[in-house]
Amino acid sequence: MSQDLGKNKLFSGIFKLITVFVLLGLLMGYLAPFVHPNTFWPIAFFGLVYPVILVIAIVLLIGFAIKLSRWALVIAVFLILGGKLHFRLLSLGGKEMEPVEVGGGLKVMSYNVRLFSLYTPSEEERNVNRQKIFNFLKTERPDVVCFQEFYQHEKSTSFPTLDSLVPLLEIKDYQERYVSRKRGRHNFGITTLSKYPIISKGEVPLQEEYDVANDNLCIFSDIVKGVDTFRVYNVHLQSIKLKADDIAIEDENMEGTKGAVKNVVKKLKEAYQLRADQARKVVEHSKESPYPVIICGDFNDTPMSYTYNQFLKAYVDSFRETTFGIGSTYAGRIPAGRIDYIFHSKELHAEDFKIQTEKLSDHYAISCIIHSVVSD
Repeated sequence: MSQDLGKNKLFSGIFKLITVFVLLGLLMGYLAPFVHPNTFWPIAFFGLVYPVILVIAIVLLIGFAIKLSRWALVIAVFLILGGKLHFRLLSLGGKEMEPVEVGGGLKVMSYNVRLFSLYTPSEEERNVNRQKIFNFLKTERPDVVCFQEFYQHEKSTSFPTLDSLVPLLEIKDYQERYVSRKRGRHNFGITTLSKYPIISKGEVPLQEEYDVANDNLCIFSDIVKGVDTFRVYNVHLQSIKLKADDIAIEDENMEGTKGAVKNVVKKLKEAYQLRADQARKVVEHSKESPYPVIICGDFNDTPMSYTYNQFLKAYVDSFRETTFGIGSTYAGRIPAGRIDYIFHSKELHAEDFKIQTEKLSDHYAISCIIHSVVSD
């Protein structure tokens, strides 16, 4: 009997210790959006794994509540401390508005197309997937589409992209910015296509000097539809750049495993810090815009991040304004949730936010309709 009592106390102590670590993890997750990774970069990691920590906390809450333990109250208090932060992951939709449209709505799409599957070994499969992306775009018919990881061959007979999309989508104007060129013909970067005139174009430098290892970009296009002019930013922020070799764990080679872990940690740290600074530069530039702003792109960061928070302080997240649910825009092997966004100025209004359902890239396309609004 005493032995069973001792085991129960041991298990109870273990669960309470786990609970303490989970609650500390929750607090770190709450702080992640507000602490620059340069100050204490590991805190950004807690923002990344926050959904997992939250689920564990809820399970522990239920378990302790069933046992009528006071620990259930402790967990509940910590969950309440998170307040509105929890709703960065779960959108309950926005308030109903009656937009007064000036020139009609602008359908905007953001899509990381992963070079249209350029490096797929099978040429037939590569062409089929590219055509599927084209068919999807033709069906959706966006007014403005911002591509990240765009590929263009200057002699496009072998793998046509831009030359095919311009007539397919009835594009009137476009803006390109390529960070990498191979043999003068293969171009890699970002591109914005518009059915309406672009009266001005520019770029926001994301690093002081060009560095092929940090090849992320941001361009802006001033687009006129009717009497409205919008400044549309196309953003691709720093990725972690993990490769298969980086996360390969060798069971019998402890030194190799340690090296792999250190490499992953190093890449995470660098990416968090670079993204935070890149986000600041984009937001600071956008605040000087003479027109209402729309910011589209692959941010490579979750809603519980410092990067996301920089945009949220100044602009409206279209997904959270219009949609009910969690949403996931990354289609790669590692679950990352929502890392692609469409933000807009507070004087604009979004509706009909969509996330692509068919996986044609390692990201799903996102789109919504942006309206000019005159508030009462």
